Amino acid sequence: MPAKKQTSTERHVARFLSALRERNASPNTILAYGKDLAQFAAFVGDADVRAIDHVRIRGWLGELYQRGLSKTSVARALAAVRSLYRWLAREGEVEQNPAALVATPRLPKQLPRVPTIEEMATMLDGALPESAAFAERDRVILELLYGCGIRNSELVGINLDDVSWSNDAILVRGKGKKERYVPFAGAARDAVETYLPHRQRVLGEKKKQTPALLINLRGERLTTRSVGRIVKHIAVRRGLSPDVHPHTLRHAFGTHMLEEGADLRAIQEMLGHERLSTTQRYTQLSVKHVLEVYDRTHPKAK
Repeated sequence: MPAKKQTSTERHVARFLSALRERNASPNTILAYGKDLAQFAAFVGDADVRAIDHVRIRGWLGELYQRGLSKTSVARALAAVRSLYRWLAREGEVEQNPAALVATPRLPKQLPRVPTIEEMATMLDGALPESAAFAERDRVILELLYGCGIRNSELVGINLDDVSWSNDAILVRGKGKKERYVPFAGAARDAVETYLPHRQRVLGEKKKQTPALLINLRGERLTTRSVGRIVKHIAVRRGLSPDVHPHTLRHAFGTHMLEEGADLRAIQEMLGHERLSTTQRYTQLSVKHVLEVYDRTHPKAK
């Protein structure tokens, strides 16, 4: 049976995704764009990309709403189509971006709740729950996520050789494979030093070798999904919200450093944000912090 012939949109989507890979875009971004754009290509069918207008795109978004997708999901799908057409314009395939004429769904402006410093102390201090399958490794997960403010994907990508013991730093690879060093000392360093003999024991038992710092009990590199499951399990056992996930600890890192007086640009560097505005949105300026800054700096407050 002959293979189904690709439509014009499907061909352009395939080229766009290939261009993203060449630019070292995040694998998660490529996967999400791929899913959304495959649905878009199926909706427009044989229509040429140059003939698709903003009305057609609005019709697609309407169908997504009818399927029960949330505003957040629909906004993400629209962003994928906008990115596709921006690329097509740069390639000279289209003259304008019809998706730019479609309004983004109005999203609720809700910041995720960040655990307090006291709640994080409760989560990190003391022995981990008895149900923890690999307690020494799980403590490393918590200490690196909160102590270094790294992303889940950056955490599982760390290799043993990336740890610079003499410089108290760890090399992490962020979005677009951009590298940066993050401070590595105190509780995080202690946790890794305690974990390493247990890591070696597991690898010895399984007769395996891996450069990965964090491994599972089969001697393989830990996955982001497993990290999410571990963090949630420990958080719930410590009495925190079941909504806690690895990114929550990254938020807490930035927010708590800001509250304790750290410079916003230093936080930006440690988090690996390209723009300061991203860090400003990311960290939650608490009332306590704003008042402290006011009391310390405004002439009329003294």
